[in-house]
Amino acid sequence: MPTALITGCSSGFGLEAARLFLDRGWNVIATMRTPDPALLPTGSKLRILQLDVTDAESINRAIADAGEIDVLVNNAGFGAPVPVELISPETTRIMFETNTFGTLAMTQAVLPQFRQRRNGVIINVTSSVTLKALPLIGLYRASKAAVDAFTSSLELEVKQFGIRVHLVLPGRSPSTSFGSNARPHLLGLDHPDYGPMIQKILEGFADTSGPVTYASDVAEAIFHAATNPDAPLRIAAGADAVAWMAQASLGAA
Repeated sequence: MPTALITGCSSGFGLEAARLFLDRGWNVIATMRTPDPALLPTGSKLRILQLDVTDAESINRAIADAGEIDVLVNNAGFGAPVPVELISPETTRIMFETNTFGTLAMTQAVLPQFRQRRNGVIINVTSSVTLKALPLIGLYRASKAAVDAFTSSLELEVKQFGIRVHLVLPGRSPSTSFGSNARPHLLGLDHPDYGPMIQKILEGFADTSGPVTYASDVAEAIFHAATNPDAPLRIAAGADAVAWMAQASLGAA
């Protein structure tokens, strides 16, 4: 069976994707900054590796330990709900290093073996917010939009080598830990002008009454990209993301 290396498997989309690939008989290399073997079922098809996508030595070590892989899933990332005016340079830098430069570094790390074999799949998990401007996530959106941009160019560059490239765009997922992981980076609730807007938006983030995305939606979209040669470059994951992509397509028509 083929082997998938998935980043950011400690929770959310990455963890669910690792479980799904394992359930369907794949060999899985699940990477985490702080490995926790208890998160996934033990077995001969699973390997858990330590990986920090912002650390070049960590990437080189993980790729060497992984050996030959067939699919790379770049899922590791985080958000920061902060107005553009208030976000700190440090938070912005760390977010781009993880979401953008980390994804690029992992992509560059596997491309030589894929190109040599004339086979392989790269799946970059970004976000449906790249399709629609929203307040409070401007720099997060920018970090993901940059990945969308270089991935669409990459697809044109490497298809001649038999390498497939895909983007999975999840929607809002209140049931995952994405929101709680972003919470430490929240800034501006006490600001006299931005505070009321931030509070209202945070309440909307937690609202589950409308269409939302579940981790299982994203895992299925990733698996579809990995296994279907006819899968499109961009794949929406989740009911809200599907609706947003349809609206974006209509707007572009």
